[in-house]
Amino acid sequence: MIRLLALDMDGTCLNGRSRMTEETIRTIRKAADAGIIIVPTSGRPLTCLPYQMTQEKGLYRYTITSNGAQVVDLEEKKTLFRMLMKRERVVQFLRECEGLNVVRMTHIQHRYVMEGPLMEVAGRIVYGRDVDGIRRVNDMEAFVEKIHYDIEEVQVYFFSGRTRRKVAEILEGYPQFSSAFGSKYVEIFAKNTSKGTALNALASRLGIAKEEIACIGDSANDLPMFEAAGLKIAMGNAVPELKKKADIVTYSNHIDGAAKAIEQYIL
Repeated sequence: MIRLLALDMDGTCLNGRSRMTEETIRTIRKAADAGIIIVPTSGRPLTCLPYQMTQEKGLYRYTITSNGAQVVDLEEKKTLFRMLMKRERVVQFLRECEGLNVVRMTHIQHRYVMEGPLMEVAGRIVYGRDVDGIRRVNDMEAFVEKIHYDIEEVQVYFFSGRTRRKVAEILEGYPQFSSAFGSKYVEIFAKNTSKGTALNALASRLGIAKEEIACIGDSANDLPMFEAAGLKIAMGNAVPELKKKADIVTYSNHIDGAAKAIEQYIL
């Protein structure tokens, strides 16, 4: 019997417009009412979770955010698990990126911090009503140097293959970081941070066995979460490597594939 359902957000519960349909939210509510622990498991920081989820009172208590950097108990208002990058090392890394044609973004204290007005505008277009947690700064390095918090995540956006290679070279000097490269950006975390590590920590705390966990995802960063779950469901729009690891492949996020999978295989 499934007791915990870990749900990726973007590309899974959210459609191509970064919105959650009424069918999806209704089905998630149905699972919660059946006694299943719903855990939003997202690359987003806490304050940028989809507003359709945050408005549903009592829908979920625990969240995994910033790709596993934090597990938060919202009822008790405390962090149960965290894996953060040391602020001083992040400052050094940002300093080494000076002079490169890049844009930097961070997750700090559950919020997006975006560098420059263009990134802020882009963030507000993508996240729509989910933007309460966005803060804009003009100089990311100067901002991080002044604060007193360690860092959940850094994202560096680049505009050429040459810059991408240079950022990769710089990261070789930071063995305490893990990184995941996309075609236009790289996500950087504390070493061994993943959705799977965070999910294992939460399940252990709640006394839930692997075979009692189901998860639904679409991206490569969901692979560690699949390793922590007994029932692994990939979206129809998922990357090939995730589909290979899945027990079930459902429909795409454009036609409520997550809701259909919950209804058919979990409830």
